Amino acid sequence: MSGMANLFDYLGWRGDLALASDPLNEVDAMILARLSYAPFEALPARMLRDPLPLCEAAETFGMLVGIDERFRLPGDRELLDALARSPRFRDLRVSRHEHLVDADTQTQFSATTVQLGDGARYVSFRGTDDTLVGWKENFNMSFLCPVPAQERAVAYLEAEAQAGAEDLVLGGHSKGGNLAMYAAAFCGQKTQARVRAVYSFDGPGFDEKIISQPSYQQVLERMTSFVPQLSIVGMLLAHRERCVVVRSSGQAFYDQHDVYSWEIMRNRLVRLEGVSGESRLVDQTLKRWLLGMDRDQREKIIDALYAILEKTNARTLQDIADKWPSCSVSILSSLGGMDDQTRELIGEALSLLAKSARRTLEEAGEQWVASK
Repeated sequence: MSGMANLFDYLGWRGDLALASDPLNEVDAMILARLSYAPFEALPARMLRDPLPLCEAAETFGMLVGIDERFRLPGDRELLDALARSPRFRDLRVSRHEHLVDADTQTQFSATTVQLGDGARYVSFRGTDDTLVGWKENFNMSFLCPVPAQERAVAYLEAEAQAGAEDLVLGGHSKGGNLAMYAAAFCGQKTQARVRAVYSFDGPGFDEKIISQPSYQQVLERMTSFVPQLSIVGMLLAHRERCVVVRSSGQAFYDQHDVYSWEIMRNRLVRLEGVSGESRLVDQTLKRWLLGMDRDQREKIIDALYAILEKTNARTLQDIADKWPSCSVSILSSLGGMDDQTRELIGEALSLLAKSARRTLEEAGEQWVASK
């Protein structure tokens, strides 16, 4: 870790300033986006029938046996407890938590609304969880739009719009950022007019056909994406919204995808001029690779790989890690039993990926020579 401040330092500096006197800023938006990962689905259903203060939610989590295992990252539990102690956040009320993981429809969706008390509500969409279904739906985005979670995001936002007359602020991290942008773009016109701002934190973009839709263009100026300097997820697909590159103290891309590593100064994320050279190389390679395959090819490859993982009977990535000896046997067996056509298709995809990487590196070398 560097000596720069993170979101917990921010809560120490400004956690005593009420939103009414110091309005929502981009750091607050990032914090509330991350809050969606808290497993509110573990709370008794009756607790979220009415808006629940964050401090009461945190207190209840503290009484649940084994709850720490339900938090996506250790920092998520620490964040909830810090918010519960903060005058700025402790009395904000969460409501209408919705959670669905459905293997049959390949859907992973979760959203929570936070009533800000300043005439607006923050609709927070959760990113990908640890389930295989969640990751499969992520990969489906490379050939399908909308995926079920995007459709559910629109329905969730419309329901929130009908529940009150306040302005709406949307946000999410990773896939959650994509859901926030999609919901804002494809909700009804009356709902869209009430959308004050949309925040995506290292979330993927969309196919050009989606971005060119008039309803997307109408809300584009209210969208902002934040990505770390070594972004991969947030560079996927196309982006036309305002993009801010943030300095992260993480060393690897998966560390930088974690907003707990993002650096903060006062009430803003620390800016950089652009993403790193490594990020650009990976982005160019992946875009070239995907353009080299049609949608049908992408779908078949992703379905084949998912079928292999399904044979392990694992539900999450952690299950695979915990039971790797038996899972590896199942994976090898599935690979051996794969039909020739599927095996050839995967081989061609891997070959195309290698060619894409090689061409990207060659172009980078040519640009370096030309600059000398």
